[in-house]
Amino acid sequence: MFPGGRPQVLAKVERFNPGGSVKDRSGLSMLREALRNGEITPGRSVVVESSSGNLAVGLAQACRYLGLRFICVVDAKTTEQNLSILRAYGAEVDVVEERDTETGEFLPVRLRRVRELLDGIPNSYTPDQYGNLFNPRAHESTMREIAEALGGRLDYLFCSVGTFGTLRGCSDYIRDAGLGTKVVAVDAVGSAIFGQRPTRRLIPGHGASVRPALMDPDAADEVVHVTDLDCVVQCRRLVDQEAILAGGSSGATLAAFAKMLPRIPPESVCALIFPDGGDRYLKTIYSDVWVRETFGEVSHLWKD
Repeated sequence: MFPGGRPQVLAKVERFNPGGSVKDRSGLSMLREALRNGEITPGRSVVVESSSGNLAVGLAQACRYLGLRFICVVDAKTTEQNLSILRAYGAEVDVVEERDTETGEFLPVRLRRVRELLDGIPNSYTPDQYGNLFNPRAHESTMREIAEALGGRLDYLFCSVGTFGTLRGCSDYIRDAGLGTKVVAVDAVGSAIFGQRPTRRLIPGHGASVRPALMDPDAADEVVHVTDLDCVVQCRRLVDQEAILAGGSSGATLAAFAKMLPRIPPESVCALIFPDGGDRYLKTIYSDVWVRETFGEVSHLWKD
């Protein structure tokens, strides 16, 4: 991807978690803590959460294993593949069809629906991935694995942001360990996380129409915003040049790295977190028809 005496670039490929993404860590961490402190009881409690993708799958798997009923609030953008995976794990799916009138996004409506379900269902509990501190705490381990693999030598970490769990957990570990690593947050153009006006976005997995409660402005040293097309191009470049089939937020992270590359010293060691694989994006990012209908003829951007 980046030849010719450039910085060393490594990717932490989180698709190899049991449910296929980095969010497996978050889901299990939040449920374990709720079990420990008595907030949930197997066979009695009902877990309710808003997610349109990876956390939903991670929670569905963990709830099935732990004997917890799980209701997942999704939206009309959720892929049929993810819906099928959720149902295979025994999750109940509650689909939100209408967008928020102010932002044009589904997330605010999904969150309102979660509150409605909690009010109406006895013994219900929400992990609240957007505000639960055991979301970022899970990723202190993610960062520890990176640091140990590199012998503590890491100059730059690139991490996409959504709930802010992964980046905040990694940043906390970096500060506590005194690594001196520069943390780069990768956000979507049209995301509200770092103060942009929220607009409609096509590629899930990074960005948010509502600033998450976990957001810590001091966790990142720099922020890079990338477009939906940036994600597609870098995902396609990655599979063409390295045969790595990565998800949309992985493409976003690569795009952010490419934007910053001219400013990164050539002797630097850089790590990029790839949150999931590309198998859940086959009908969008990796579909030639979808790409042409959405962006026009842009294949030259990754075939040159």
